[in-house]
Amino acid sequence: DVVETQEHYKSRWRSIWIMYLTMFLSSVGFSIVIMSVWPYLQKIDPTADASFLGWIIASYSIGQMVASPLFGLWSNHRPRREPLVVSTAISVAANCLYAYVHVPHSHNKYYMLTARALVGFGAGNVAVVRSYIAGATSLTERTSAMANTSACQAVGFILGPVFQTCFTLIGEEGVTWKLICLQLNMYTTPVLFGAVLGVINIILIFAIFREHRVDDMGRQCKSINVEGEDNGVLDQDEEGNVDHVAVVAINFLFFVILFVFAVFETIATPLTMDMYSWTRKEAVFYNGIILSVVGIESVVVFMVVKTLSKKTGERAILHGGLLIVLVGFFILLPWGKKLPNIQWEEIKNNSLPRTNPTEMLMPFWNLQAAQLPSNHTVEPVGCPVTQSWCLNTPMIYLAQYLSSDILIGLGYPVCNVMSYTLYSKILGPKPQGVYMGWLTASGSGARILGPVFVSQIYTHLGPRWAFSLICGVVVVSLLILEIVYKRLIAFSVRYGRVQE
Repeated sequence: DVVETQEHYKSRWRSIWIMYLTMFLSSVGFSIVIMSVWPYLQKIDPTADASFLGWIIASYSIGQMVASPLFGLWSNHRPRREPLVVSTAISVAANCLYAYVHVPHSHNKYYMLTARALVGFGAGNVAVVRSYIAGATSLTERTSAMANTSACQAVGFILGPVFQTCFTLIGEEGVTWKLICLQLNMYTTPVLFGAVLGVINIILIFAIFREHRVDDMGRQCKSINVEGEDNGVLDQDEEGNVDHVAVVAINFLFFVILFVFAVFETIATPLTMDMYSWTRKEAVFYNGIILSVVGIESVVVFMVVKTLSKKTGERAILHGGLLIVLVGFFILLPWGKKLPNIQWEEIKNNSLPRTNPTEMLMPFWNLQAAQLPSNHTVEPVGCPVTQSWCLNTPMIYLAQYLSSDILIGLGYPVCNVMSYTLYSKILGPKPQGVYMGWLTASGSGARILGPVFVSQIYTHLGPRWAFSLICGVVVVSLLILEIVYKRLIAFSVRYGRVQE
């Protein structure tokens, strides 16, 4: 056994902190433009309709889903610095492309689609990040490190829209640099800022990041990804097979967790517009505040769960997190008798004009119903009569909605961290790049299917059907967790090398 030196320990944790930064920048790359995609798309290409917006939003997750296993495979056989630098460089180039999508005279929407897909492709490096952290931490360090990684990801999602809001002060016109055809405005400056952060990340990867590996007990081992950087010995715990039943089960549970959270994020704007007669601007503003609070709540949960897991274990916490998510969606079911305001009544009564300077985050399946003839200046509010369920489905009270937000904001981060932690422990000392790639791809697939599912079910059948089906999916996941509960143990525990 090779005891880890103090120098190795410091270098190992410096490298892990670089991985935290990479995860943070990956999530910023997604969220920093999400509020402005729709108005920017309308500005650069009037031929783009609302359905195309859906493809642009989904393209990020599609790109990440394709790239994650590829980067994971790459990291299993080569120094991880290679896929990390290449993926980050792709994201930087994609952000620059996004800033120039206004230049072509036609097909601008397809350039934007390509740019967002490439940003997502670059974000496939989260599989490399997770696999590195899994190999560079002992069993006792793993939960804390995975929680910190997820917290950095959550903070990135929170700060992205904040950065976007700050850049709105530049305005739609901004400043034009004619020499290089660059427009610095509220739409392009955020992505250029993201590109600069990416360049800084690449520099730090070259300057600070080093390959390190420790076994489940924390003993220094030689990394398979590099020769000569570690002075340890090869770990002998690689003997034994991975429990693939447990691997598949965690992949399914992770898919469900990301699926229900994608539904939660997607449904926020149309649900509040339908139930509380909020305008698009009000829905974006109020839900932005709510989601920010939920994000802060999640970061706190990430920190608390590190301590709690040492007392109860990851499996019990995952079980509790899923139960909390189930209660959160159950609360959203319509129970009362009061019906929501109907949109055509608002127009008929010629309600007071409501301003709409932007159409940020307009739900693409509801956009067409909200369009007004050119001789109208009033934005229709309330539940559109084109959704037949509006006429007979009770409204969801604001207290229900806020309570659900709090519970889902509590349950989701718990499930997220425990899934990654259990998964990395189940896989053991073998290279985890490909496996982490598949787990990331599962999450990306969930983020693609979640909005599609909720857009169809919610629009045609209403919230009662949508949230009942989500509750059913969570119940199935709880049953599967019960079935495989005893198999969700660390590789070293399974083979008797470490006491649970």
